[in-house]
Amino acid sequence: MSRDEAVRWRAARTGVVVFTNGVFDLLHAGHVDVLVAARSMGDALVVGVNSDASVRMLKGAGRPVRSQADRLHVLGALEAVDAVVVFDEETPLELIRALQPDVLVKGGDYAPGDVVGGPEVEARRLVITTSY
Repeated sequence: MSRDEAVRWRAARTGVVVFTNGVFDLLHAGHVDVLVAARSMGDALVVGVNSDASVRMLKGAGRPVRSQADRLHVLGALEAVDAVVVFDEETPLELIRALQPDVLVKGGDYAPGDVVGGPEVEARRLVITTSY
């Protein structure tokens, strides 16, 4: 879904909305574990996904391996995921500000102070999982 659609989706939610993000180029069991854990922390899980252009900016030529459409399709098919939204920037900060999630979840390879959007969500809840 687009950012505008995601903002409307978020506005329609009355429960706890959880947000996580990533490239999800080669989806693996660790990704799925984080998504399932994230979903258990609220009533709905929205996943921000780097666009193909964003991935190329971050990871260089030859990436992503899987197209944006493929990555969105696979994530959207997972039972734990309620919404998937693509973003073109290098980080999801503007998307996080627009969606105002109640909980922000990142994998255990992130330190709390390094999580993009942490200060914006910290008053509500910031969670670093140890899966992966």
